[in-house]
Order: sequence, then structure tokens, then C-alpha cells
Amino acid sequence: MTASVTPPPPRLSSRPSPSPSLSAAAAVSSFPGPPPVPASVSASAAVPVAGADAGTDEPVKLWLCPNDGLPPAVAHLLAAHWLDAQEQKTASRFLFERDRRQYLLAHTLVRRALALEAGLAEAELVIWRSARGRPFLRPAPGELPRGGAQLDFNLSHAGGYSLLGIVRRHRIGVDVERLEDRDERAITTIVRTFAAPEREWVEQAAPGPDRDRRALRVWTLKEAYSKARGLGLGLPFDAFVFTLDDEHGVRAFTPPADDTARPWRFVELEPVPGVLVAVAVPADAAQDPVLHLGYGFPWSRSELRSFPLPRPVGGHLSAVPA
Repeated sequence: MTASVTPPPPRLSSRPSPSPSLSAAAAVSSFPGPPPVPASVSASAAVPVAGADAGTDEPVKLWLCPNDGLPPAVAHLLAAHWLDAQEQKTASRFLFERDRRQYLLAHTLVRRALALEAGLAEAELVIWRSARGRPFLRPAPGELPRGGAQLDFNLSHAGGYSLLGIVRRHRIGVDVERLEDRDERAITTIVRTFAAPEREWVEQAAPGPDRDRRALRVWTLKEAYSKARGLGLGLPFDAFVFTLDDEHGVRAFTPPADDTARPWRFVELEPVPGVLVAVAVPADAAQDPVLHLGYGFPWSRSELRSFPLPRPVGGHLSAVPA
């Protein structure tokens, strides 16, 4: 397992310095330290980012940070300088220190990664929530994020990990789950929310770890898609269907009735054994088809890797190059 990240924190009063672009991974994979090469991608396709974007357009960007990726004293220090009044108030309400630590880590991660992308100081970022509770970055008056006005992000945390996705021009949804956190009753409850073809696919696996893995693969994909839509649990999970493959990720996607026109790209990762990650982004003809992945707290973007995104599924695929 990668050791905890313990470099000195950046100067709190300064803006983040210009940073190179991130890099990431595409189908089911595993890595206990640096980001992995997915099974469906050759080793030569994965390259570290060394100071410049891999393409002319901004790729999808992903950060996975374990709770021990930031020492508690550093997390409290950064939170005191970076988080806004509402975030500080929320952090103070947790009864258990482990839950407060998870919250502080997740929200300092958000502000640090967004600062690197937007070229703004962490404490200057204004984050607001929609009526459904989805957070958005709101540009400060007269000051747009570096690279344009559009910058979307999504956060998930579970099992001692925080996952952050960042993208430009459109929405992103992410989800992370740890296999050992779900018992048999929880898995059964989850599967009941699926569409019939998904339930059948899950139940074809032998009871135990194999079936649990299939169930959580479907669940994380559904969570990521619904979060990208900004609907969360307001979207019935049996209203759309994923067709999955044990080796090659998402083979097909049947969207809900209100989203039949646009195709999507879905990424599945297992960046740490037993930790499942899913990412959903609308497919875009102008999108650089790579995903950049960083592991640990983003003091910089020097240890990042780049992988091609999977082909689009669902919608009118003729409008987007595979």
C-alpha cells in the first residue's frame, strides 16, 4: 500500500501555481500504489503526465485519496484556512471523529484539486448546491476559472476513500464503494432496485464475493450516471439498464426515456483491491478521449497517469467518434 502523503502543505495565502494536466484509467483494473493499467489497455497505452495535457482538449480527471493520504493535523489546518463557513459548521456537527476526518479530507481534496484546475486560491472558491443537493463551482464576480467558465465536479466517499471527478463543458458523476462494507442483506437490498436483466446477470454468479462484486459494479455505475444527471436517488434505478462484461466493462447502455439522444462513456476501475470506482460522462465529439488518474492528496499533478476512455454507449453513437 502506498505510504501516507506527508509533504509540507502549500502556502495558504498563495494561488496554486500553473499545473500540468492529470491522467487516468479506463476498464476494470487494480493498483495498490500508482494508478494501474486496465486489463483491456496495453501497458504502452498508459503514460505518466509530465507537464502538459495529453491532448488539445481537457480530459476527464479523477483523484482517489485514502483517509490516511492527509495527516489529521494537516487536514484540520487546511480546513481552517480553506473551507467556507457552512462547511466548517457541517464539520463541527459530526459526533464521531472518524466521520469528521472523512469530511475534512474530502472537502479539502475538492478545494485543492479545483484550485489546481481553476487557477484560483482554495479559499476563494465558491461552492453552492442545487435544490437536489448537487454541488457546483460558482465563479467569483469578474473572475472565471482558468480554461473557461465551465468546470464541473463530483465527489463520492466510502470505506476510507474519497473520489473526486472533474470535467469541463458538461457533467460528471462518480461513485466509490468498498466490497467488504456491504453484507449479504445490503447486497440483496441493492439488487432489488435493479432492472430485471441486471438482476439476472448478478444472480448468474455464485453467491459470495463474485456475486457481491457484480452487484456493486452495477450499483456504482447507476450511482455515477444518476449523479452526472444531477438527479441522485430521484432517478429510479430500474429505469435504465447496463449490460456488463466481466473482462471488458460496459458493453451496452439502455438509458431512461428522457435521455435517449446522447451517448455516454462509463469507466470502471478497481484502483485498490476491493475498492470499486465508476465514472459517467456524456460522450462529446470535442472531448479528448482520455481519463487522468491521481492517487493520494493532490499537492501537485506530478504522479499521474493517462488512459484512453472506453467507447461511447447508448444514444446516437453516429454523432460521436468511438
